[in-house]
Amino acid sequence: MDKCKDLLPDYYSFVKGVVDTPDLSLNISREMLQQDRSLKVIAKNIESKIKKELLALQNDDRDEYVKFFKNFGMNIKFNIYNEFGMKKDELQDLLVYESSKDKKFITLKEYVERVKDKDQKNIYYVCGESVDKISKLPIVEEFKDKDIEVLFCTNYMDEFVMQTIREYEGLKVLNITSDKVDLSTDEEKEDLKKKNEEAKDMFKVMADSLSDVSTVKFTNKLKNHPVCLTSEGDVSIEMEKVINAMPTDEHIDAKKVLEINENHDIAKKIKELYNTDPDALKDYTKILYAQARLIEGLPIDNPTEITNLICEKLSK
Repeated sequence: MDKCKDLLPDYYSFVKGVVDTPDLSLNISREMLQQDRSLKVIAKNIESKIKKELLALQNDDRDEYVKFFKNFGMNIKFNIYNEFGMKKDELQDLLVYESSKDKKFITLKEYVERVKDKDQKNIYYVCGESVDKISKLPIVEEFKDKDIEVLFCTNYMDEFVMQTIREYEGLKVLNITSDKVDLSTDEEKEDLKKKNEEAKDMFKVMADSLSDVSTVKFTNKLKNHPVCLTSEGDVSIEMEKVINAMPTDEHIDAKKVLEINENHDIAKKIKELYNTDPDALKDYTKILYAQARLIEGLPIDNPTEITNLICEKLSK
């Protein structure tokens, strides 16, 4: 027969070939043939052979494998995510992502092998439109400074794939824009917790001035930048962007957290405004939030209001 879907799973649909075997009778109907026990054995062997050949190419000629993956990787990614991750264990070793360290494509297995700090419990990744834009994200700075590798994910499917995998060889797979990610020491965490507690009334005023932010808080994740946007829960900012961009009626909102660099001059400014000019504090909050949304590639609901606020502050 020209085609037999039972011989080849969807994620290997890019493979073409001929199966020659003496184990199947030709004097039976197509329907009976597809239920033949020998067919299932052949299909399993074909699948195993394809994966073996792909892994060999991945190990022996990474450049050629990357070319292959750029053309056909979506098949693999979709079927990791599809059917609640039933095939993730079969396919996850075929994934390759560009590394923050050497800008070369590596596998999840190689990431684990390259972990320097054996106390590291996570595989870190971040999603974005391009490697160039991702590498400039404020939240990536801390990982570069601490020499922690991050996988750069530039395909819209990647966030769903990573959340489906969840864990690989004992390490959790985490987006660095999640509020669960914290590289601080216990002492630094305790110090920041106290500062956030002291400023909780100020943060409530700031959060109340924003319609879609659940929490405002200080952070020590940032080095030079004043602000960043993270998310709480399973719905990430990247998932919000992808799903809301689809031509359907479905709409989701990530539970957003506005994090302000506690060591930046802007932290001193908002503390001052809280005590002297609460209305101005709300204006600054809107500007900071708009800045954080732009960095994350999210639209601004009222750009005219924000530009007017910026001009007003600049003219003073």
